[in-house]
Amino acid sequence: MRFALSLPVAGIVANLVGFSSSVALIFQAANSMTGATAQLTSSWLFALCIGSGVSTLILSLYYRQPVLTAWSTPGAALLIGSLQGVSPALATGAFLFSALMITLCGMTGLFARLMHKIPTALASAMLAGVLVHFGMKVFEQMPVQPMLILSMLLVYLLAKRFYPRYAILLVLLIGGVVARQQGLLHTNIQSLTFVSPVLTWPSFDIATLLGVGLPLFIVTMASQNLPGIAVMRANGYQAPVSAALTVTGVINLVLAPLGCFAINLAAITAAICMGPEAHEEPKQRYKAAVFAGVGYLIAGIFGASIVTLFAILPSALVMGVAGIALFGTIGASLHAALQNESQREAALLTFLVTASGLTLCGIGSAFWGLVVGVLVVMCYRKW
Repeated sequence: MRFALSLPVAGIVANLVGFSSSVALIFQAANSMTGATAQLTSSWLFALCIGSGVSTLILSLYYRQPVLTAWSTPGAALLIGSLQGVSPALATGAFLFSALMITLCGMTGLFARLMHKIPTALASAMLAGVLVHFGMKVFEQMPVQPMLILSMLLVYLLAKRFYPRYAILLVLLIGGVVARQQGLLHTNIQSLTFVSPVLTWPSFDIATLLGVGLPLFIVTMASQNLPGIAVMRANGYQAPVSAALTVTGVINLVLAPLGCFAINLAAITAAICMGPEAHEEPKQRYKAAVFAGVGYLIAGIFGASIVTLFAILPSALVMGVAGIALFGTIGASLHAALQNESQREAALLTFLVTASGLTLCGIGSAFWGLVVGVLVVMCYRKW
């Protein structure tokens, strides 16, 4: 079988989106601790990248499915506020506590049994609600960089008609050319350097475990692993739920002393590797996740200095490529969500609540959208 350039391109785009959307949060979270240092912050990024890369490679190669993992972006946002005045040792203890609970969820199979009871229509509606913002950001960037966005959209439409396999590659290339011509590329990057991981021995405190570790576990499961599983199901893959939780949990346990606060199933970046733009054959799309996993490992080795590499690209280009790459997945998710007339009302409400960005009790809208959808299904059920 011929090698498809669309596979590494999908992996690279997934890396770009993952870094551009959350690296700043990681730095803020690490710096909010008492006694934080630049070396400690770099160690966090190293551990998170290595953990994401290793778990992605293990799961994707073993199951021959695009099982992409990542760090918990909502978890990082949560830590910015909850780590104020907390020492690195106590933070490490909280990370271990959260990782242990995730591992137990995987080993016992409790979470997998719960996910199997959720209708596919609701899972697809939740996925569409999570991804729709990325599709909308393409057009939100239009007033800011009209020439860049219009050229990318035009290339996408023409490529989908004549060269669908290379649509995203062409969008990325033409977007880069236009950005360079408009002077949007930042070339003042520093040289890449290797990171020196910092080992932090854990300390345990009940208040920190309950105030940091428990919320981190809940947010990671509800706002990250839940949509991650929905992404796989919506794209026709049998998600290895228990295995994924066990692998990410164990790797999180091992790397927590280096700053790995939470590794989980990816949703948005995973969707980039699972759509038809990655490869026309669903059985080949796991290779896109493999390329993304390798990208995470490279980024981890160079630590914080890799951020300067991603800073070359303007946000309009990154958001444009990400949104365009997700057009197909958004459309397929909405189709799967609304085609069953008996569950259409529940799926619609799931989509709307998820897309609203609602946050209650520190838990994101994906969880609450699913809760609303399940309640509507139960309400309409014939008892």
